[in-house]
Amino acid sequence: MSVVIVGGGLAGISAAIALQESGVPVTLVESRPWLGGATHSFGRGELCVDNGQHVFLRCCSAYQGLLRRLRAEHLVDVQDRFDVPVLRPGARPARLRRSSLPSPLHLLPALAGYGPLPLRDRLRAIRASAGMRRLDPADPALDAVSAGAWLAEHGQRPWTRQALWGLFLTSALNAEIDDAAMGLSAMVCRRALFGRADAADIGLPLVPLEELHGGPALRRIAEMGGTVRLKSKVEAVTTDPKVVVDGVPMAADAVILAVPHEAAARLLPAQALPDPLRWHELDASPIVNVHVVYDRKVMDGPSFRGAAHGPRHAPFAAAVGSPVQWVFDRTAVSGLRGGQYLAISLSAADRWIDMPTAELRARFVPELRRLLPAARGADVRELFVTRERRATFRQRPGSASARPGAATRAPGLFLAGAWTDTGWPDTMEGAVRSGLTAARLVRRHLERPRDRDLEGVRGR
Repeated sequence: MSVVIVGGGLAGISAAIALQESGVPVTLVESRPWLGGATHSFGRGELCVDNGQHVFLRCCSAYQGLLRRLRAEHLVDVQDRFDVPVLRPGARPARLRRSSLPSPLHLLPALAGYGPLPLRDRLRAIRASAGMRRLDPADPALDAVSAGAWLAEHGQRPWTRQALWGLFLTSALNAEIDDAAMGLSAMVCRRALFGRADAADIGLPLVPLEELHGGPALRRIAEMGGTVRLKSKVEAVTTDPKVVVDGVPMAADAVILAVPHEAAARLLPAQALPDPLRWHELDASPIVNVHVVYDRKVMDGPSFRGAAHGPRHAPFAAAVGSPVQWVFDRTAVSGLRGGQYLAISLSAADRWIDMPTAELRARFVPELRRLLPAARGADVRELFVTRERRATFRQRPGSASARPGAATRAPGLFLAGAWTDTGWPDTMEGAVRSGLTAARLVRRHLERPRDRDLEGVRGR
C-alpha cells in the first residue's frame, strides 16, 4: 500500500505522520523548497523572520499533538494563565487576565474590570457572554448571520464590539467583526473563552517557524521511512488514483490533496468534484505584518512561566482605538542582538494589503509612538512588510456550507486543509485536524480490499 500526499503544510504533514505511524508508506510532494506551508521563515540580514505571527491556545489539542509527534513540543511555551495587555492611545494599558475561579467564572473579574469599556457596557458584555455559551456553533442559522449583527442584537454597542469582541474574533477568524460568521465566532468563544478555565492560555514558539514545523517534519518523516519530494510540481491527479509529478505519473493506492481550495479544484478530476462546486465562494482574506526594528527596547509584556523553561519574558499586546491590532516582540526568536524587533499583525487586512511600505511606515510608526511611550525617543533602524494575500478563506456568513468534507466523489481521493469542513476556523489547529481526518479515511479505504479478501477466504 502507498499513499501520495500533495502539499507540505501542516495538513499534509499531519496526514503523513499519522499514516506512517500506522505503517502506511507515504510520499509527500511539495512545490516549495520547504515544508510548513503558510508557517515558514526566511532570512533578512541578521534576522530570521517568520512570515506571520502564528500563536496557538492551550485548547488546540491536535496541534500540540503534532508538535509531540515531531518531537518539537519543547520549542514552544504556554502561559500559565491567560494574560493580555491591551494598549490604548493616551491611556494606561488595560489588562485581560483570567482569575483562578473555575469555568465559566474565570473571566468574570477580567470583564468586570476591563477599563476600555464603560461600566454599563461591561455588564452588557457579561450578559452577552452568558447568551453565547448557550449557542450551538453547528446551528446552520448562526452561519447565516454575522457576529457583529448577533452582538448588536444582544446589547453590544459599536465600541464594545470593536474593543472587546473584535479583539479576539478578528485575529481568530481573519475577519472584521461585522463580516465574521457567527457560527465560527460562537465556536471560538465557547471553546476558548468559555470552555475550560485554561483553554485560552496563549502559546508562542521559542524558535522560528521553520525550526518548529518544517525542519522537524522533514526529519521525522524520513526517520519513519517516508519520502519527501521538495520543489516538485504536481500537474494532474487522476481517479486511478495517479499523480503526475514533474511530468512523470506516480501510481498510488490513495491520494490526499492538502493544498489551498483553488489548487484542489484545479487538480481534482471532474468526476471527483462536487456538483455544484462551491469552493470559489470561500475566496481569500489577507494578513499583513509590519516589522519594525528599534535601536532600543520600547515594549514590555507578560512573562511566561512554563515549568519546562522557568520565567521567560515574552512581550506581546493587543491594541484598541488604533489601527494596530496585535504587536509581538520578535527580538529573541529572530536572533537580533541589540535593540528590539516588533511585528505588528494586521488581520482582515484588505485596506493594507496593497499599500506601499512607505505609506505603512508613515501610518504605523507614529501609531507605535502613541501606544508605547518608550518608542517616542527611539530610532527605527529598519522597517519592512510581509503580505499574505491568501492567508485564510473568508470566514463570513454562509461560508460553512461551502466547506467540503475530506472525502471526494472518487474513491481513493481525499482532501485536507484548514478550509475543509473541520468545525474549526482556518487556523493551525484546523489544518492539523483536517490532516488527521484525511489519514483516518485513507486507512479505512485501504482496509476495504483486505476485508474483501478475508471474506473470500472465509467463504472458501
